[in-house]
Amino acid sequence: MSSIFVVIVGLLGLAVGSFLNVAVSRVPAGQSVVRPRSACPRCATPIAARDNIPLVSWLLLGRRCRACLVPIPARYPIIEALTAILFIAEALRFGRSEVLPAQLVFTAGLLALAACDAEQFLLPRRLIYPTLGLTAACLLAAAAATGQWHRLGVTAACGVGAFAVFFALHWVRPAWLGFGDVRLAGLLGTGLGWLGPWYLVFALLAGSVAGLLVGVVLMAAGRATRHTRLPFGVFLAAGAIAAILVGAPVIHWYKSVNDPYALGVPLTTVPH
Repeated sequence: MSSIFVVIVGLLGLAVGSFLNVAVSRVPAGQSVVRPRSACPRCATPIAARDNIPLVSWLLLGRRCRACLVPIPARYPIIEALTAILFIAEALRFGRSEVLPAQLVFTAGLLALAACDAEQFLLPRRLIYPTLGLTAACLLAAAAATGQWHRLGVTAACGVGAFAVFFALHWVRPAWLGFGDVRLAGLLGTGLGWLGPWYLVFALLAGSVAGLLVGVVLMAAGRATRHTRLPFGVFLAAGAIAAILVGAPVIHWYKSVNDPYALGVPLTTVPH
């Protein structure tokens, strides 16, 4: 894999991150992500092309709107940089494999959903369903290109299974999970199922543990109580991305400790 390929994927990540910022700002409000063109939310001045370069424009503008000098939220460069970093990490993880497009789409959708949940405690269907559809389409293309149709079956089973489990939890105690989390679970199962069911398990456990730890720390610091609401979608998204990037060695260790043959195929058959 050439360094040029990695750089191209990183630049793609910057561009996608810029689009994700538009989606995070508009989708929860029910607005189109296509029209009108981007403008300052305070003075409504359209953003010129020179002021719309990911990361660079934010720095050159001194983090303020050129027209009215209102501060530009740090969320914009953070999402752009994070998308580029994760795209590069996944390019290094998977190389030029057929599954890379699906994982990039999946990761981009998770970042947008995590940002919406962090800001508004909302996991919009208008983000979940397109991400699910595009991820599934890319995985279908990967299965057609590689002939690994069995992985597509596992993917579907993981998506349906994760949705069903979270739906049951929501039905028993709606206060535990919003229905957005139920939809997100189905997306996680679809995005991770191609890699194997244990990647989904890793993501759900990692996300739940991370959410629990953050809650405990906030309560210990006196900044939250047992009834404080936390954006669980943020932790689920983080757990899924961790599963993609660092789940392989953990799963390999677990299988080696608990019989490497009893829990499925050897790790070497998982695409990298």
